[in-house]
Amino acid sequence: MKMSIKTMCVIAIMTAVICVVSPFSIPIPGVVPISLGTLGVYIASSLLGAKKGFIAVLLYLIIGAIGLPVFAQFTGGVSIIAGPTGGYMVGYLLMALLTGWFTDHSNNIVWKISLGMVLGTLACYLLGTIWLAYTMKLDLIAALWAGVIPFIPGDIVKIVLSVSLAKVLRPQLSRFLSSTQKTTAV
Repeated sequence: MKMSIKTMCVIAIMTAVICVVSPFSIPIPGVVPISLGTLGVYIASSLLGAKKGFIAVLLYLIIGAIGLPVFAQFTGGVSIIAGPTGGYMVGYLLMALLTGWFTDHSNNIVWKISLGMVLGTLACYLLGTIWLAYTMKLDLIAALWAGVIPFIPGDIVKIVLSVSLAKVLRPQLSRFLSSTQKTTAV
């Protein structure tokens, strides 16, 4: 895949956005905090599209896995990804792919971008809930109450905010990235 320096910089900036917003969280009873991580993933993948958004999220997970405190509640390390909330974090990759794919094929139509975010969120919920239930030995209903149901209202707000940002910023970013520049093999 050939990528311009501009594109690499924009991916790095979006990775930084995810790293900056994700640690801010509200602890609630149970093991899954309310985090701004999904907001960062929505923004990055709706602005960058599927491939570049996936790369930004993957870089975020790598940065956190090596121990930098970029995960919820300013934590980091492989143990967090391997822990009860790790399925949701790995689910961010699915969220980025689905959100990005729908955004790439949306012609900047709000309902299509929104659908991608909703489907991406459902994929993240599915993977996260299965992993949470497995690691915590919870039944499906308990896992849904611990890792999905309390998060739905906040995720709706994050989707509305992210779609609004994408609608305005994506066309500008596309113009910026498509301007002439040499590419570098990555």
